[in-house]
Amino acid sequence: MDFRLVLIAIAIVGLIGLACAVILALASYFMSVKVDEKYTKIRACLPGANCGACGYTGCDGYAKALADGTVSKTNLCVPGADTTSRALSDILGVAFEDVEEKVAYVHCNGTCEAAPKKAEYDGIGTCRSAALTFGGPNSCVYGCLGFGDCADACPENAICMNDGIARIDIRKCIGCGICTRTCPKHIISLIPVTAKTVIQCSSQAKGAQAMKECKNSCIGCKKCELNCESGAIKVVNNLAAIDYSKCNHCGKCVEVCPRKCLKLADFAKSYGAQHAL
Repeated sequence: MDFRLVLIAIAIVGLIGLACAVILALASYFMSVKVDEKYTKIRACLPGANCGACGYTGCDGYAKALADGTVSKTNLCVPGADTTSRALSDILGVAFEDVEEKVAYVHCNGTCEAAPKKAEYDGIGTCRSAALTFGGPNSCVYGCLGFGDCADACPENAICMNDGIARIDIRKCIGCGICTRTCPKHIISLIPVTAKTVIQCSSQAKGAQAMKECKNSCIGCKKCELNCESGAIKVVNNLAAIDYSKCNHCGKCVEVCPRKCLKLADFAKSYGAQHAL
């Protein structure tokens, strides 16, 4: 074997590698994109949930908007709460804005006993698939389907299925809103932690039909609306809706509801056990 040929081959390969390294180094120097230090600092403050609760395409989108001045509000990150808002305010040199802490709530109490099934579903075991089959197998087409799409999507494992209904552990919920967008029935919403009254129903069926479909349904009788002194409750499309900016937590609506689909709640107590309010 001629070792000179081997050495020449090695030398050629080495020179090619060296040339490629030089080309890459030059390309990296002349074609590199300068990183905005402000953006880097802002991005480091965000929790990385990429939930979209801020209204932007994840944490990167919100950080970019803050860095380039497109938006100045530092309190849009619900999962990050006040800690994130305060850190962002310090970086941007603006006044601190309090974050309105929110939690997800399932507006349905159509348990297995309260809302019987109208058919046996034998398809793909997801809420989205079941909803495409005549609205789902349950008697109430507005209620929870119980297959757990929301639980699978929750990044904090805060949702479980209990008696055919999705239930949310407020101690774990970060208010990201992913479950609200995942639910094909749109029966999950984000409500303020300070809320004291919730509606456990999403049915828009008229009274007689609603009573037939679920024992716990709202029938749109308007007793809650008529007894609410602050005007916080209105019945729209046969379903009570609460304006939390007007609610004074008197609890009269809960007392007069004949179907018991209005419930008193204390989210702040459970939420405060795990989060900084």
